[in-house]
Amino acid sequence: MTVIDQFSLAGRTALVTGATRGLGRAFATALAEAGADIVVHGRDAELAEEVAGDIRALGRTATVVLGDLTTTQGVSSVVDEATSKAGQIDVLVNNAGACIHRPALEVTDEEWTHVLDTNVTALWRMSQAVGAQMVERGSGTIVNVGSISAMIVNRPQFQPAYNASKAAVHQLTRSLAAEWAPKGVRVNALAPGYIKTDMSPVDEPQFRRMWIEDSAMQRYATPDELGGAMVFLASDASSFVTGSVLVVDGGYTVY
Repeated sequence: MTVIDQFSLAGRTALVTGATRGLGRAFATALAEAGADIVVHGRDAELAEEVAGDIRALGRTATVVLGDLTTTQGVSSVVDEATSKAGQIDVLVNNAGACIHRPALEVTDEEWTHVLDTNVTALWRMSQAVGAQMVERGSGTIVNVGSISAMIVNRPQFQPAYNASKAAVHQLTRSLAAEWAPKGVRVNALAPGYIKTDMSPVDEPQFRRMWIEDSAMQRYATPDELGGAMVFLASDASSFVTGSVLVVDGGYTVY
């Protein structure tokens, strides 16, 4: 097998949560370009079908599965429907996330719960449900989407719930990797820096000083720039990598 062949995902199926926009959409597209069939998860049926159409145009199979991941029943329904329609899930990308910008003393219980339920508990339940199938057959790859917010405190805005949730994602990634490595299942995390998405208005002037000028590369990224890193972690190119957090941040965290 050549080096390029190791990046191929031909014959595999990837389930990407939160795949209807932003990073999730870019991840789904990148995995499809590498040869994977995609289960497009989201809550917006119209956007999900739009993403699925783009993937089918690449010559891959796309299956749309809608559902709320913040409840145990919702996760079970999504995983059951995905496996029923698309078959074995070879790659799970836990991408769905939420962020609330609020100073600590103003964060409500409801806001805290919403962020932790979406970013950590849903990821945990999805990993359990899909991971059980992977462990049983002795193969599979999980990629959790973390953040440099697990390593720094973002400024000038405050987001304590999000920062705490992403730190939990990184440590949960390591925990699952250690437990499932002997079972043939790899678990890694991708930690993006400042990427231009609907959730991160990186091009607004008031953020330039803190978000752009403090970065070694002095710029933000677009979602497609993370595609290669996602394919690396999902494919055999990273066959000896597990429990790692791959930082893609333009050098922001080197200072």
